[in-house]
Amino acid sequence: MKIEELKQKLNNLARVKLGFFPTPLHKLENLSKELGVNLYLKRDDFSGMNLFGGNKIRKLEYLIGDAVSKGCEYVFTFGATQSNHAMQTATSCCRCGLKPVLYLESIVEPDENDVRSNLLLDKIMGAEIHIFEEGIDLMKEAEKQINQLESAGHKCYVVPMGGANEIGSTGFVGGYAELTEQLSKKGIEADYIFHATGTGGTLAGLVAGKKLLNSGTEIISIDVSDKDEEFYENVAKLATETIKRVGFEQIITGKDINHDLDYFGKGYEIPTELASNAIKRLARTEGILADPVYSGKAFSALIDYIERGKVKQGSNVVFWHTGGSTALFAEKEIIGDLF
Repeated sequence: MKIEELKQKLNNLARVKLGFFPTPLHKLENLSKELGVNLYLKRDDFSGMNLFGGNKIRKLEYLIGDAVSKGCEYVFTFGATQSNHAMQTATSCCRCGLKPVLYLESIVEPDENDVRSNLLLDKIMGAEIHIFEEGIDLMKEAEKQINQLESAGHKCYVVPMGGANEIGSTGFVGGYAELTEQLSKKGIEADYIFHATGTGGTLAGLVAGKKLLNSGTEIISIDVSDKDEEFYENVAKLATETIKRVGFEQIITGKDINHDLDYFGKGYEIPTELASNAIKRLARTEGILADPVYSGKAFSALIDYIERGKVKQGSNVVFWHTGGSTALFAEKEIIGDLF
């Protein structure tokens, strides 16, 4: 399939303009020399609409676009208290005149007397915030409020955690096409794309984009929390549903997904020594920041793959920076040992 055909299909879907696209793609000259590969950074941390962008903005263009097209007034979503997704949803709602309602899980207990990072931004933007202890069914709790609001005539829209459905993942079909065009202008083809994966929505969109464009690039998804095989079967189904939503018929299976569980450490929002070292190395060689929850863990995997020879010398490697550097200003338990 030609990129222009794919872009035309994407343009036919409900969408609002939120981000600054295309996001930059540039070579990390210092690290490329150190590691012996051609290492490029895809800067979705620059996606906008404020200083604290990230990969969710691509998804939210379609999700909020869908909410607006349906005449919704409230948008509900879910995540941890320091969720990048929840913060970016709040910013998107503010941009489009919708009311954000966040149901958040306290994996690391926030201090109400010292509100930090994404939770602070959520409050500045006026989001309605509900915080529950870890393990509570957030959707079940939210449904009570949704039912009350809709009974009173207020239309509500639910964005799943991480924006991980076929509407949100559509954004990364477009993202893959965007990257392909940027690489083509540089006269190169990527051998590998590395990125962090949490809820699987970004991964599903990237795999769907790769399939539609018949790309030979290997996508390596680094898990930031524990996952089972059923999770990746569901990601494959989501990628298939995303392709169908765009307007095509192709099947994604588990064989199309390459993920690695070896780098998340003890769990989500728990820092690792390898990630801390990778964050410092990126900062001290290129002046670029990554976060300890997502991009730091994925970047540590990329370095390890190269140094162990799992990525061949001279390869063209893209690291998809999904944002999240606000976590560097979060609670100590999340930040870890960075100096």
